[in-house]
Amino acid sequence: MSTENQSLFKQPTAWIPLVMSFVALAMILGYVEMFGVVHNQDEGAPAHIFQLLMLAELPIVAFFGLRWITRKPKETLIVLVVQAIAWIIPILTVMWFEGL
Repeated sequence: MSTENQSLFKQPTAWIPLVMSFVALAMILGYVEMFGVVHNQDEGAPAHIFQLLMLAELPIVAFFGLRWITRKPKETLIVLVVQAIAWIIPILTVMWFEGL
């Protein structure tokens, strides 16, 4: 089956960023579950891993968008919106916990 006839969500560059966002969110919730909400100056390794995960998503999403926008514009925009929402959720979660 040609990739032109498949859902774009089956493309690795579509679902890998979603998984990365889910892992980042799971890290946040796991950390808070284990240690509670901690407010200190040293962010520590979990915070740096979170930041790297979130930044590593951006080139993957950009590659996906550039590759598919001319072939399947409507479906590409849907995937990009879902990826953006998935990317924002962990960031808003961190901001919410920092405000507690």
